[in-house]
Amino acid sequence: MTEAGRRTPGGALLVVGDVVTDVVARHRTPLAPATDTAAAIRTLPGGAGANAACWAARSGHPDVRLLGRVGTESADWHERALTGAGVRPLLVPDPEAPTATVIALVDAAAERTFLTDGGAVLRLCPADWSAGLLDGVAALHLSGYLFFATPSRAAALRALRDARAAGIPVSVDPASAGFLAELGPERFLEAVAGASLLLPNADEARLLTGAPDAEAAARELSRRGPLVAVTLGAAGALVAEAGTVTARVAAPAVPPERRVDSTGAGDAFTGAFLAARLAGADPAEAAGAGCAAGAEAVTVVGGRPPSV
Repeated sequence: MTEAGRRTPGGALLVVGDVVTDVVARHRTPLAPATDTAAAIRTLPGGAGANAACWAARSGHPDVRLLGRVGTESADWHERALTGAGVRPLLVPDPEAPTATVIALVDAAAERTFLTDGGAVLRLCPADWSAGLLDGVAALHLSGYLFFATPSRAAALRALRDARAAGIPVSVDPASAGFLAELGPERFLEAVAGASLLLPNADEARLLTGAPDAEAAARELSRRGPLVAVTLGAAGALVAEAGTVTARVAAPAVPPERRVDSTGAGDAFTGAFLAARLAGADPAEAAGAGCAAGAEAVTVVGGRPPSV
């Protein structure tokens, strides 16, 4: 291994994270309280971890695996969707809790607001993890959603510990500014200590550091871990290493009329970034690949690549 989070091409990417049933409601007019608002509604497979895995496969990585916990009622559907996307599903059926569900309210500007029921996702537990899952793995990615409940946090910490012991780099997507605020930024940072790559968006980066802007936050986070990539939405991304911003990457322009849903744009960045790193790209090149995937993601409904 040379740079942080970079491995010799050829190994698998293992994602441990959330598999979610998304109900995406796109409304062209503001929500009308206490009455009806017309919307186009679709039920789709989603989840930050699962989306990132699908985008990594879409970006060309030949061996992407996903460990997640789902309700038995939709396990087959999610397994078929992941397999169809080129991801090897390692799903744990939960007979007691339904698959996590997210209602994504997407407005006319393609901005999304989530209502989240964690369901089976937050019941992933250490018994679902085995160090043997790291066989043939070149990089481990953990969805930040796992850190917001006791059982799934314990599973994530065990996976992180085993990966570090095996010399496998670990990346973490902090996932949710709202849930980070509830958990506490310092508690989250302590939990992910040892990860070689953090992938927050600008809001998450500022929350984790208390810094006034994304650039200052990126610098501060990179003092705590070797490599940080902060997404800035349509403005692109920042890469920081050892307390210094080392790259500013622009995102491809997307005409407003083509922007339909920002759900999963950050997951697309993550998946493409990780695939590029595993293919040998440097951090700036990987961020460019991530920005291109994020720009594509906002042109489709839901968080998965358009072919899924």
